[in-house]
Amino acid sequence: MATLELQMNTGKPIPVLGLGTWKAADGDTYRAVLAALESGYRHIDTAAIYRNEAAVGRAIRDSGVPREKIFVTTKLWCTQQRDPQSALNASLERLGLDYVDLYLMHFPVALKTDLIKDGNVLSIPVRADGARDVDIDGWSFVKTWQLMQDLPKSGKTKAIGVSNFSIKNIEEILKPELGLSVPAANQIEIHPQLPQDELIEYCKSKGIIVEAYSPLGSSESSMLTDPDLIKLAEKHQVEPAQILISWGVTRGYCILPKSVNSKRVQSNLKIVKLSSNDVQQISKILEKLGSKRYVSPSWAPFPMYE
Repeated sequence: MATLELQMNTGKPIPVLGLGTWKAADGDTYRAVLAALESGYRHIDTAAIYRNEAAVGRAIRDSGVPREKIFVTTKLWCTQQRDPQSALNASLERLGLDYVDLYLMHFPVALKTDLIKDGNVLSIPVRADGARDVDIDGWSFVKTWQLMQDLPKSGKTKAIGVSNFSIKNIEEILKPELGLSVPAANQIEIHPQLPQDELIEYCKSKGIIVEAYSPLGSSESSMLTDPDLIKLAEKHQVEPAQILISWGVTRGYCILPKSVNSKRVQSNLKIVKLSSNDVQQISKILEKLGSKRYVSPSWAPFPMYE
């Protein structure tokens, strides 16, 4: 099976379809990644805070697929933004890999570590009032991006990028006077209820690859039971999920569907050719169901999506 690819601004290709592993326990992650690689996936997405990097690495080794044939992404967690080199080293140790292909700043905000008592930086420190212990004054994501500049030179990641960045956030790190590199990718939530048209166009204008997480919304999403989407899936003889994935591929960015069901992992690989009318019909889900961000933790007082 030919792997659809896009070209990053580093000159390296990135497979359009990848397997997401968020909210997947170790055993499920191992089986899903193994099933994905056996089915033909060549792009696996994980993160330090998912706490399943070890399972991802084990599946990669056990798959028999040569490491250089697999595009691996992991992410810098918010408690580690002051030392991304050490964080990357720790991720590689858990993965059991010499390098990753893409290393992303997971969110454009740092978390304080003062409240962490057990030394576990892969956590979400919360204050007494239940809010995340956000470092709004002592640190900035611009400083983190500055520290990440040298990571590709180490050979431990081939490219660096960002995740959950708005246009305003990207403009902050691309101020000409800073002289910092353009991110290779921006991984954001995208689906018909959150089409992100303006942000996608902005990223494309800057040569930044867009990656869509939660492309199906969520398990509670009503998109998958939309009657028009079901009819479209029946017309193409596929599942509604495959229509949503194909919608994203047709719009020109990477898609990262997550599943721990091996049959669904395999079926998600099937991309169907959608007509412009099909794409428009799918886009109308926004009018019917309304706009919705399915992944929306509070980072107050940091304005995450502005």
